[in-house]
Formats: sequence, structure tokens, C-alpha cells
Amino acid sequence: MTDRLITHLRHVDLAVPDYARQLEFYTTLWGLTPVAEDKDVVFLAAEGSPEQYVVRLRKDTDKRLDLISYGAASRDDVDTLAERLGTAGVQLVSEPDRLQTAGGGYGFRFFDIDGRTIDISAEVENRVHRRIEEKEAIPVRLSHVVINSPDVTRTQSFYEEHLGFALSDTLIHPYVGELMKFMRCNPQHHSLAIAKAPHTSVHHVSFEMRGLDEYLRGTGRLLRAGTRMIWGPGRHLAGDNTFSYFVDPHGNTVEYTTELELLDEDSWHPSLHDVSDPNVQDQWGTANPFDELVGQETFNDPDPGCFVAPPL
Repeated sequence: MTDRLITHLRHVDLAVPDYARQLEFYTTLWGLTPVAEDKDVVFLAAEGSPEQYVVRLRKDTDKRLDLISYGAASRDDVDTLAERLGTAGVQLVSEPDRLQTAGGGYGFRFFDIDGRTIDISAEVENRVHRRIEEKEAIPVRLSHVVINSPDVTRTQSFYEEHLGFALSDTLIHPYVGELMKFMRCNPQHHSLAIAKAPHTSVHHVSFEMRGLDEYLRGTGRLLRAGTRMIWGPGRHLAGDNTFSYFVDPHGNTVEYTTELELLDEDSWHPSLHDVSDPNVQDQWGTANPFDELVGQETFNDPDPGCFVAPPL
């Protein structure tokens, strides 16, 4: 798409009741690095990523998604997106302005069609990052986020029409219909996916590992620590990426992945993948079957943050 102004996924911000427990999980076990902390809020970076942070945790009485943040190439692109969204009747949470968060920058926020707060920013200073070494089983970067929606087609249309996302592939079931839409804002197969669910919530947040060995070492570390893995290890067909899905202390699903497919956008044509074919869900055949119980885990709790902007 020639007028696509979104460039990439920056970070996912979560609010959690048991702040200390979540912080321990994401640092000691998951492998993220605290780079800034204030009263009841912490910013967590991935050592291999130039983003200032990839996860923000904030203490709250409610578990909720605070926001999903995407990058744009320039201040002008941020202004153009804000003007387009406002003209189209999309509710802006804030107007474009200088950012006060780490790395500075320029951005604004709005509610998507389901009420999630979305953040768009540009000119954020890159963080000094490093090469992840062989056998170092910590996340390189944030890979993608999957959101739950009671109306997948409506949510897909919003992201296509207003933000320039493109459809990469669709998961279907012969009796249920469309289950998941994989959406891209760059050649990566998906930075966003939209899953069919009974309510609006986070489906999972995915983190890229250095390679297969590091992915398996990280998976093993979580298993040895007693963290519950709900699905994996395996390799999907759509996106061709590996997967190990775990549940964090507040019931959010998080994923270790690697080798997510990069597409030639000029020649790519979306496919329909039938999940009743076991090879679609897991090409290796090593993961436990994706059954109704696994599906219920990824539904997560209904998000009380819809159309309610986070306090920061």
C-alpha cells in the first residue's frame, strides 16, 4: 500500500493488580530488562531491540490493556494520520504533541473500533541495544500482538481503512467460519492478528527469540520454573513461525517465537488455512492439540479498559 503510514509495532502496555508478581515474571523469567521505574509503573526493554521499551506494566485495581503502540516514519505522518482519523469520526484520545516518555518523540492516541487505546508516534530516540548472543535465551524484540474481537471482520476493516494494514492470511474452521486474521504493516507476516472471541481482550503478546536453540532454551527455562505452557512447542503454517504459549501470573498469554515469515508484499496473496488440518496449527506435530480448553485460555478476561483511556 503506497500511503501506509504505520511502520512497526513499538510496545504493549498492560495494567495489572499484582504489580510486584508481574514484574518478577517479566524480568526474572521472561527475560526483559527494566529501564525506568516510577511509582507503580515500570518500562521493560528487550535487549536486542532499539525501542525504548517493549512492555509497560502499571499497577491498577483492574487487569486491562492500557494501549498498543505503533511507529510512524515522521512527525508529518503522525499529523496526517491524526487528521485522517479525526475527519473519519474516529475518537481521538489526545492530539499530536511532544511525548514525555523515555526517548521523547511526537505522537497521539485514539480508540479503535473496539475501544482499545492505540498510540502512534515518531521521532522517538532509539535505545542503545546489543546483539543477542548464541544460547542467550532472552527476547530480541517484540514480534506481534494478537487481539480478541467479537466481530473480526469489522475490526479488520477498521485497521485496513484507517491505518493501512493489509491482510496476510486467514484461519478458518469448516463449522465456525473465520477464526483469525493476520494483518501486516510491513513485510513481516503479521504485526497484528485479530482473533474471534466472545469479548474484547488481549489474545497474546509475542516475543522474538534469536533462533531455534534460544527459543527452545527459553521454553525450557519457563517449564523448569513451573510456568504453565498452554500450547507448544510447535511451528505454525500461517507465518511459518515457532510457538510456545505461556500464561503470565494474571492470565495473559505470552509467546516465545522465532523465524516469522517475511513477505514480498508485491506478490503475496492471502490464503485460507483450515485449522481442522493439524498441519495448519503445528507443522512439526510436537505441540499438544489446540482444543476448546486452550481456546478458552486465549479468550482472556473481558477488558474493562475499552473506551477508557489509561491514566498515563
